[in-house]
Amino acid sequence: MIELYTSATPNGWKITIALEELQVPYILHNVDLSAGEQHSEEFLALNPNGRIPVIIDRDEDNFVVFESGAILLYLAEKTGKLMPKDPKGRSLVMQWLMFQMGGIGPMQGQAVVFERYFPEDVPAARTRYKNETRRLYEVLNNRLKKVEFLADEMSIADIATWAWVHTYRWPRIPIDDLDHLTRWINSLGKRRAFKQGILLPPPAGRADIQKARGASIVTR
Repeated sequence: MIELYTSATPNGWKITIALEELQVPYILHNVDLSAGEQHSEEFLALNPNGRIPVIIDRDEDNFVVFESGAILLYLAEKTGKLMPKDPKGRSLVMQWLMFQMGGIGPMQGQAVVFERYFPEDVPAARTRYKNETRRLYEVLNNRLKKVEFLADEMSIADIATWAWVHTYRWPRIPIDDLDHLTRWINSLGKRRAFKQGILLPPPAGRADIQKARGASIVTR
């Protein structure tokens, strides 16, 4: 059994989507970031960096994995799914996974901070991060002009990237002219696992909580 410690963030959604897609039973623990639970002694014992998500694999001597990319790789290797077995295929997935981890996540994260949360208006920073996020979106669009999925077949690279990119409205990044990226966002968003994964942990809205209860494989 997998135990998942997470919150409703792009990095957290990566793992709930993956678990739902893989149909791996799991127990979900909602970490209250606003209350600082990620800095508690108990949580830091799992991840010394104090960040979600974290999993514990109870079937493997309570093995702990932190960092969303590392968790995705662990789950793919454990199940033999969402990752090709041949070296070239694996490398292709890794390239696009690292593109998200090293580019999309950091740049879009900062774009959101300076667009929504930073206490002072810093136009240069806001413009810099939004422009770089948009540039990375254009790279994705050009890739998706040629293929249905980032690494030719559905993989953890798509899950990791979609979890961030589908929130493009939050940093106010325009994508109206990025037809291939838009197609990919909408197509993946129709999959049951993606619909379910972004409702977990349940948000505050009562209607959404009721929808989240439809996750058939979540053990509570």
